[in-house]
Amino acid sequence: MSLLTPMMRTSPLTAWFSDAQRVQGMLDFEAALVRAQAACGIVPQFAVAPVVNACRHSQIDFSALGQAATRAGNLAIPLVKQLTACVNAADPQAARYVHWGATSQDAIDSGLVLQLRGALAETDLLLQRLTAEFALQAQRHQHTVMPGRTWMQHALPVTFGLKLAGTLDALLRWQLRLREMRARVLVLQFGGAAGTLDALKGRGPEVAGQLATELGLALPDAPWHSQRDRLLEVGAWYAGVCGTLGKFANDFSLLMQTEVAEVAEPVGEGRGGSSTMPHKRNPIACAAILTAAQRTPGLVACLYAGQIQQHERALGGWQAEWETLPELITLVGGALQQSVDLVRDMQVFPQKMRADLDMTHGLIMAEAVTLALAEFIGKADAHHRVEALCRQAIDQSRPLLALLESDPLVNQHLSASRLTQLLDPTTATGSAEIFVRQVVARYKEQRDEP
Repeated sequence: MSLLTPMMRTSPLTAWFSDAQRVQGMLDFEAALVRAQAACGIVPQFAVAPVVNACRHSQIDFSALGQAATRAGNLAIPLVKQLTACVNAADPQAARYVHWGATSQDAIDSGLVLQLRGALAETDLLLQRLTAEFALQAQRHQHTVMPGRTWMQHALPVTFGLKLAGTLDALLRWQLRLREMRARVLVLQFGGAAGTLDALKGRGPEVAGQLATELGLALPDAPWHSQRDRLLEVGAWYAGVCGTLGKFANDFSLLMQTEVAEVAEPVGEGRGGSSTMPHKRNPIACAAILTAAQRTPGLVACLYAGQIQQHERALGGWQAEWETLPELITLVGGALQQSVDLVRDMQVFPQKMRADLDMTHGLIMAEAVTLALAEFIGKADAHHRVEALCRQAIDQSRPLLALLESDPLVNQHLSASRLTQLLDPTTATGSAEIFVRQVVARYKEQRDEP
């Protein structure tokens, strides 16, 4: 699948889930474990240096590791064997203390948490870049009037800045959730064979505390071998962010259709071309984002299903996380990176937006006329009258203004100049500018928080 990685998973997050990082995460756990146990007097000090020096992924035979995992059931068991052999070559006495008191799941889970720590930090940086681009573009287009669309039809005028601010508003909430989540997720896994640390007798909590300090992770109140809610929260967060990005990409691709042509993706050599049609300019960034958005619900559903784990250590549900969570995170990382590039360099065509506002010859402003007329004859009667004139305008392909001006009831209460004003879409964006300002202010406040 590596050929598709540049298209689907290009972001700093992908490197955190390489084979090398997966193995190094487990080795970092093993190195920290021997340091913690030596500090607590559980293992002799002379064992520390040989074990720590051997905890480098470059010394591991990855091919042999993968093959051995098919018989062992996980990567940690053959990894500990290789690590022990490396330590034994340097100091046979020190090799006795490799993986002392731990279980394979401790190494795998804590190693994954170390990977997550790097990936979540990179995710926060990507989100900062993306929200900065959205804030800039929202301010730039806060007065760019365009058709609002409900049920895929023209509704009332909105501004492109408001559409951008809506996405920014959601991303700011995801950013807060990310920062809150990190404290819950970045915790040590250390419970030994059955979650009791019996091999360390009464010293288990002491070693666990020292190990958490060594790794820079929080110390949970209890091991979580078969309680996977933390990883589910991570997966659900990424899936939720991807939903927000997918909504934006979907809207953008619809606005990019030939018949609409109000926006376009960035221009680049060979970008968005067709193998047969020279004129094509396809929304390739939107396609990549939407591909991720299509896949993430199924991936996060796998994490949900994996919550049903057996007793103190599970089979099936735990193992299902190993590929699912990294795949989900790296796909969403790719969508985040694509979104940054798209929003930063997108093309916006205000003239086409204005032309599309005028394409229904005033019908998009029918509500404004209805409310103005309602002041004289009531809401229900005004609605029925203007609705009938709208149908007539469609049937006869005539401008709504001409029909309004010639209608006795309407022109009795609304002058020609008043009707012209009411049918001007630039006067009917309501509180859009206020909403944009509020979201951008929230962005600046959140950006500047320590």
